[in-house]
Amino acid sequence: MRSLSLAVCGLLLAGPGFAQSPNWLNARTIEIDMKNFAFVPATITLQRGAPYRLRFVNTAGGGHNFVAKAFFEQATIDPASRSTINKGEVDLGGGESGDVRLVVNRIGTYDVHCSHFMHSIFGMKGKIVVR
Repeated sequence: MRSLSLAVCGLLLAGPGFAQSPNWLNARTIEIDMKNFAFVPATITLQRGAPYRLRFVNTAGGGHNFVAKAFFEQATIDPASRSTINKGEVDLGGGESGDVRLVVNRIGTYDVHCSHFMHSIFGMKGKIVVR
């Protein structure tokens, strides 16, 4: 009986790891425009623990990507969105769009950039601030 009580206490103390999955219908949508040499907005502010739908839209004629490996690694990604992220980046051809639904787990500031040749040097970079 004592070991059962300890196991129950352990589960209760574990907290968020045993929380219900997010209600994605309540996720706040943030659109990220991938233009020629810019992300709009360049700074994205999110709340830890809240569900979000990041809508990436490449309005440029050529390809761009949104590289944020550390950010995506710490987030809980909706299984339906996992195929949109490859090795910590969202890669879109000209005129394409894609959605990533996630919950951010860690407070911090995460750098983002486009890794296509010379794009970040010309200003295609930004940050995600999690509070």
